[in-house]
Amino acid sequence: MKGVIMAGGSGSRLRPLTCGRPKPMTPLINKPVMEYAIELLKNHGITDIAVTLQYLPGHIKDYFGSGSQWGVNLHYFVEEVPLGTAGSVKNAEEFLDDTFIVISGDALTDFDLSKAVDFHFDSESLATLVLTRVDAPLEYGVVITKSDGRIRRFLEKPGWGEVFSDQVNTGIYIMQPEVLQEIPSEGMYDFSKNLFPKLFEEQKPLYGCLAEGYWCDIGNIEQYRQAHIDMLSGKVNQEIAGNEIAPGVWVGTDVFIDPDAEVVGPAVIGNSCRIGPGVKIEPYTVIGQNTIVEQGVSIKRSIVWEGCLLGKQSALRGAVLCQHVTTGSNVSLFEGAVVGDYCKLGSFSVVKPEIKIWPHKVVERDTQVNSSIIWNSKCGKILFGKEGVPGKINVDFTPECAARLGGSYGGTLSPSQRVLVSSDGQPGAEMIKDAFVSGLLSTGVNVYEAGPLTTPLHRFGVGFLGADGGVYFKTISEDGQRLKIQFFDEKGIDIGRDTERKIENFFHREDFRRASGQDINYVLSTPDFVSAYLSFLEQGIVEDFWKYNPEIVLCTRGNPAEAALNLLFEKLGVTVHEVKEELYQESTENLDNIFCSVSETVAKTNALFGAVLDRHGEKLAVVDVKGTVIQNEFLTVLLSLVYFMHNKTGRYVAPVTVPKAVEDIAHTFGGEVIRTKTAARSVLEAKVKEDNKLNNPSCLQFFLEFDRVYTIVKLIDCLLRYSVCLSKLIDKIPKFHVSVKEIQCPWTTKGTVMRTLIDEGQDNQVELLDGIKVYHDQGSALVLPDAEEPLYNIYGEGYSQEIAESLTDMYLEKINCIVKNNNASQNKKQ
Repeated sequence: MKGVIMAGGSGSRLRPLTCGRPKPMTPLINKPVMEYAIELLKNHGITDIAVTLQYLPGHIKDYFGSGSQWGVNLHYFVEEVPLGTAGSVKNAEEFLDDTFIVISGDALTDFDLSKAVDFHFDSESLATLVLTRVDAPLEYGVVITKSDGRIRRFLEKPGWGEVFSDQVNTGIYIMQPEVLQEIPSEGMYDFSKNLFPKLFEEQKPLYGCLAEGYWCDIGNIEQYRQAHIDMLSGKVNQEIAGNEIAPGVWVGTDVFIDPDAEVVGPAVIGNSCRIGPGVKIEPYTVIGQNTIVEQGVSIKRSIVWEGCLLGKQSALRGAVLCQHVTTGSNVSLFEGAVVGDYCKLGSFSVVKPEIKIWPHKVVERDTQVNSSIIWNSKCGKILFGKEGVPGKINVDFTPECAARLGGSYGGTLSPSQRVLVSSDGQPGAEMIKDAFVSGLLSTGVNVYEAGPLTTPLHRFGVGFLGADGGVYFKTISEDGQRLKIQFFDEKGIDIGRDTERKIENFFHREDFRRASGQDINYVLSTPDFVSAYLSFLEQGIVEDFWKYNPEIVLCTRGNPAEAALNLLFEKLGVTVHEVKEELYQESTENLDNIFCSVSETVAKTNALFGAVLDRHGEKLAVVDVKGTVIQNEFLTVLLSLVYFMHNKTGRYVAPVTVPKAVEDIAHTFGGEVIRTKTAARSVLEAKVKEDNKLNNPSCLQFFLEFDRVYTIVKLIDCLLRYSVCLSKLIDKIPKFHVSVKEIQCPWTTKGTVMRTLIDEGQDNQVELLDGIKVYHDQGSALVLPDAEEPLYNIYGEGYSQEIAESLTDMYLEKINCIVKNNNASQNKKQ
């Protein structure tokens, strides 16, 4: 049996800890994290070990040498160019002539490898993935196995709708040497992205072994700190080097601790340290060798690497100091601060929470460091939600944060590319937009800045201008405090998750491109595309539209394109009866009042229908002469009918949340329904694909679903074209009954919920396109984790409203029980 340690990582997400050193050499309790991997293999009798290297290989070779100090034989294999995880192991093929185990050189674990090896041989597996269970599986490869361990399905870094289990791939693999024949000799080739899907498709014996014990993928600074806390807490079955002079206090050789100093464990003090009088070292602190801690210093939950000097009366709270950092007296470092190698912090300086300082920087006396040096200021953590980046103005989105986000987005583009930027015109959105544009310009990207627009008009403008992307800022709360930033590609479609991750990586690493002064451009004047948009809306409507003298009732609710709408309807000969809203609010009571006013006006004027449009042009409620309000899933079903009346044998795209009635309508017209995930990009991409197949595109579902002005025009056109009133059109819709409810669920329990529901639903027909949809005798229930909030959305559909309600209630209770049981289990462990 041989071992392979993958040690080629650069650790970009760990910067500045990994500036100038490979990730496996990052110290953990005063020794490189890779050393733990060597010791683990040795403890399980594996002493012949290959080490795959790529980034700064000399650092690892120089430290570990032949491996004889650890009782192992190390053989190094260096990649001249990046080969990927599988490719790097293929590079050691000449050495791997027997069954071998692959382990990461930058992860910490105490798994029983011998037990996993026994499972591998007992299963007669070609490749065995060692699995573990985690609370939040989003950043890992999720794996679903059969009862015998054979892999059923796996997904690499899924969205919440794809988290079908909390079992994840740990990056530890046991393999037969024959598997190397499946890996190409050249080019990038990964285990998770390439090899395992290939073996799975070819139905090769691919198994997953669920291991018990501790495992931590040290991928970012938060995980790095947590690994220290877990080691000191005894959660990891690993010995801590040093003499335990008091419960939980380990001290190296040649250490001096002044009698007036206080050390409270768990804590570790490395070799040859000097701890001065009045020093207080509190729990979960690690101090590296050759460090001097002067009088009155206070250290709590901090990690100090070797060779540091901490000046008198300084205070560290949850900070990380890399090698040879020097501080003057009375320096304060707060939670999450990270200081790189050889930095010097002047006396009375303050490093604020979450600040990163790259190596070899000097902070002058009495300086308060509020932003990472030399990069932009540090803002709250921003993550993409279901449709863009949500946050609170001047809390999550400060101007400094917005500028950095703009720079991060610009980092994904080439300097010559162009971006259309606009907002809904609200003051907060405008402020954040302007700051964002500054950051975007700083990367050398060209910017078109339009005035206030609706979201659909912005999408249209991206395509019309031939821009390479678009960014739209919109307020999403009635008090104007919450904002959402949407990013679009060159087609006006929401960017994909890969691009989102690139933006997030640039944002958190803070190392995006900076243009020189001469390469920064002015904001470009935006050509008029509103006229082109209005002309587009007129396409495909019934001839002599104006002769019908149609009338509608309209409430635009502060829509910034209101003037353009009035121009359009005037040109089409549509008489518009406006219903004004005194104050824009999203409350149920306010909307009910608006619907009532619109319904009364429809009845008085004998208009075709009433339409209530939101500020962003994305939400629409239609009111008929009877006062029936058509919105949400009811409106989607109605629009599918309108679509098939124009395109009788077409294919209509609908996310999994849309009721089954759309299939019934499609069947009536000889058409078909294509189901997608709920993410906007998934729906939009599929709709554009189907629209492009139409020979006579008089009704495009892309715009029908995502541009509510287009929806209004096509609905008027349909009623006139087929001489039917809206109430009669509604009567043609098959009866359906739905119930939509939500339940709170901690982020850390979402994966457990999905796994449990899948296990329980094996006796029923189950779909796993997005979330889990379980079919029952008289209906179905879709359980969908929310991407932005710690909750689940439950969609019940049945032959009656009572059945739909009972299905949602049943799954609410199931999730509630799973959450309670998981909490009880966690409390018991603690």
